[in-house]
Amino acid sequence: MQPSSSTGASKGGRRPLTRWGPIAGIAAVAAIGAGVVLTTGGDDDATTTSSASTTTVSSSTPSDSTTGAPSSIDGDTTTSATPTPGEITYPLSFTDATEQGLADTIDWGPRCDTERGRLAVPDYFAPECMAPFEGDNGGATAPGVTADEITIVYYEGQENDPIIQYVTSAVAVDDTNAQQFETMQNLMRYYETYYELYGRTVNLITYEGTGGALDEVAARADARQIADTYQPFVVLGGPALTSAFADELASRKVMCVGCTPGQPASFYEERDPYVWALDGSALQKQAHVLEFIEKQLVGKNAEFGGDAVKDQPRTFGLVYLESSGASKELADTFSAKMAEIGAPFAETVAYQLDPTTLPQSATQIVTKMKAAGVTTVVFSGDPVAPGNITFEATAQDYFPEWVVAASTLVDTTAFSRTYDQQQWAHAFGVTQLAVRTDAERFGAYAIYSWFNGEPPPADGTIAVTSPNPALFFAVAQAVGPNLTPETWRDALFAGTGTIPGISQPFLSWGDKGYWPTFDYHGIDDATVFWYDPAATGPDELRRDGTGMYQFVDGGKRYLPGGWPTESKLFDPEGAVSFYEDPPPGEEPPSDYVPLPPAD
Repeated sequence: MQPSSSTGASKGGRRPLTRWGPIAGIAAVAAIGAGVVLTTGGDDDATTTSSASTTTVSSSTPSDSTTGAPSSIDGDTTTSATPTPGEITYPLSFTDATEQGLADTIDWGPRCDTERGRLAVPDYFAPECMAPFEGDNGGATAPGVTADEITIVYYEGQENDPIIQYVTSAVAVDDTNAQQFETMQNLMRYYETYYELYGRTVNLITYEGTGGALDEVAARADARQIADTYQPFVVLGGPALTSAFADELASRKVMCVGCTPGQPASFYEERDPYVWALDGSALQKQAHVLEFIEKQLVGKNAEFGGDAVKDQPRTFGLVYLESSGASKELADTFSAKMAEIGAPFAETVAYQLDPTTLPQSATQIVTKMKAAGVTTVVFSGDPVAPGNITFEATAQDYFPEWVVAASTLVDTTAFSRTYDQQQWAHAFGVTQLAVRTDAERFGAYAIYSWFNGEPPPADGTIAVTSPNPALFFAVAQAVGPNLTPETWRDALFAGTGTIPGISQPFLSWGDKGYWPTFDYHGIDDATVFWYDPAATGPDELRRDGTGMYQFVDGGKRYLPGGWPTESKLFDPEGAVSFYEDPPPGEEPPSDYVPLPPAD
């Protein structure tokens, strides 16, 4: 839950942290899946600078409503007036075409299921069909956009980055960069085939970083190289643990998606419209955790802890990863708000992610928490440290409650199986991930396999890499022919958000009323879970094993302000660890035949 920036040098030199890095910056978007689809159903004040493109068809008189965004994006996305009879004003969704009396006059083609009005792909979250484009798309509307192509750079970190290897070795992620590049190339063919790109194809350039995940100098050099040599419209991905890459791209007016670890809202605002995030922000996650703690934990006994604490009133402690000055500020904010709700932290301990010092840090953490009488440890850090800390806690015969504070990757079954299972039997908390479904049947992995006729080469990481292009193309087809960073931003802000569900998080951007500040992040909702060391099933990498997170109420998700007061922690009734079939109502169509890739 801590911000991840590599600005952490002390006066005496670079701390050990700068060698190993704040792993909380690794994207926690694995549950977003293949389809980031923005939906209709409300008004938004966002406007756009795009100029509409029209073409004429034979049709009846359309309705009096102005042409709005496609159904995957809500609100007006063009400034054009009501079209005259027989005109199509792009972008045009199936819903808008129906309202204007044009739907029956348009040849939607085989990519559209006209009974549903959505793309003919096996995805419950599939976007609405867009009217096939005809006419002049305006040619070169922005750097990286010509009449024929959209240039996109896909960034991948160094193959042997010791920081990333240190973390991923615990869960044996072995996809190579070559496999990830090949997977992304095939994903692009999927989007070219099914999404409306207004006469343009994708010019994909793959780029491997020249420095490690924390190397600011290399990150800026890579950004300059990409901007100057390839002049792309957008870059997908970036170094996992430094914001320098995104900062440099923005200074050169190149848009990027998922290209920086989480940053404060001001970072994105100052670089608008060039830098975009999918994960929730650190403060947003903290707000969910605080609401959960206040409504369900404060003023009650530590009933989910070990025998020595379960009959005691809860006394909270905080363990957090110190990755920069921002980490301390966030922890101080957390502490102040815990005091406001009547649950001040009895002890707060920061640690650094350095494998040479983690065992010693674990000993200090457990000793201090135990001495302070902490019954309930709130953990806000990386996915590796809980291994050291929980084994040390058992060695000291200390069995508190463990509250997962929406911590990146700590909320995955794959990592949780590496912790002391006696301790993690007392773990529960908040996550922005969604309850999982069978990846081989639903979601990014399944859609890739359906379209390409074989599994993705990068089968372990496709759920992490696919959300960036999913977001980009969902918004790009909502923009229409006049594609610029500004019109892309305006279409994104005009949307009401993704399709709500259980098996995917809800994402929105802009001023939707969920947060006190303008929202440049994606995921807005969260859910509650607890760890069951006896449950069996697949982890996020599709490996069967013992130990699973159980999601309360079937994985029901909550927006800020909507958390319930009733606790169902460790109640097996209604809890779900994994859906072999999608949640009711989220079943995708299954009778589509994939189209051949677009030429």
